[in-house]
Amino acid sequence: MRTPNSSAATLCSLLLALGFVSSPMTSTIAKEQDSATKPAVDAPAAAPRIQLAILLDTSGSMQGLINQARTQLWKIVNDLALTKQNGKTPSLQVALYEYGKSSLPASEGYLQQIVPLSDNLDLISEKLFELTTNGGSEYCGWVIGDAVDNLEWSQSNNDLKMIFIAGNEPFTQGPVDYRVACKKAIERGITVNCIHCGDESTGRQGKWADGAALADGSFMNINHNDVQAEIATPYDKKLIELGGSLNQTYVTFGDQDKQQAFRARQSAQDSNAEKAAPSVGASRAATKGSSFYKNSNVDLIDARREGKVDLKKLSKKELPEELQKLSPEELGEHLDKKEAERKKIQVEIQSLNKQRSEYLAKERAKEADSSAPVLEDAVGAAIRKQAAEKNFKYEKP
Repeated sequence: MRTPNSSAATLCSLLLALGFVSSPMTSTIAKEQDSATKPAVDAPAAAPRIQLAILLDTSGSMQGLINQARTQLWKIVNDLALTKQNGKTPSLQVALYEYGKSSLPASEGYLQQIVPLSDNLDLISEKLFELTTNGGSEYCGWVIGDAVDNLEWSQSNNDLKMIFIAGNEPFTQGPVDYRVACKKAIERGITVNCIHCGDESTGRQGKWADGAALADGSFMNINHNDVQAEIATPYDKKLIELGGSLNQTYVTFGDQDKQQAFRARQSAQDSNAEKAAPSVGASRAATKGSSFYKNSNVDLIDARREGKVDLKKLSKKELPEELQKLSPEELGEHLDKKEAERKKIQVEIQSLNKQRSEYLAKERAKEADSSAPVLEDAVGAAIRKQAAEKNFKYEKP
């Protein structure tokens, strides 16, 4: 379902700026992310931001692309976790769109905003695993324009703002001119990176390279049906175990249904990653051990650290039943204990992941792989290039 039209969005932005209304919620998912998705008129974030919108073709032939996105999300995030800008660790927000599915309304461009820009990575993973495909028309210009207009992009020129669109049909399809959409994106400091699922020459003929050039992005082609050989490491099992142990350090608050939904989603995405492959489970655990895995809208430790909650004003009904008898001081002591436990696990995860990364680098160096790149290769290469232009520097894992 599409977000409000541009006229309504403009009026809402004006009222927001004047202080008459709070930030609009563009979807059911947006309500869940009110603390994670910040409107553009907010005060500048203390940390630099990386904003990444992923636009996936979900027409009938794209199941391989979806599978790659599901299994490679955590690798992409872990690579981003190595960045700093002027010594500061950035925050990360990811949005997810699908387009090109015939079951979506033709009047709305066969597209859907699934998740707005959000730091809830479990939600992104959940929605990726829910994606299905069927035949349809792929309107690249329309979905790019929708993402530019209806996501809450940062207004800072120092933040890294990127759209990644992947598909296999000509970029020219649909009533919205891709040239207009791409130019609008770059005028707002948003690069558009175009990933053609197929051979390079077909992608260029279909104007995928042209779209990227118009918005200072990268043009890439991938083999979306390729299934990479997984490299097992001696560290995978322990990382997965530590990722599970980390779950026990979360102290939820708020509506009881929301608390239960958080725990169910966290556990389900652990399971999805591990079932995909041990290496995927290990990569997810590494993400959970990084600063990008934040849950301040439902976890008291993250919320307290970010100054989003006052323990003295917290209603007892917002706490798990076993904590409702604690005084604010006792609750604070409990959170201190859990936070120390979490930090210890995260340090161990980071240490093991460093060893795992070194092991993988050595194993991959032995391979002479001449196959076409896959999604994580394309996204990673583009991000590194564009991050450098915004003074983001990568540190060794």
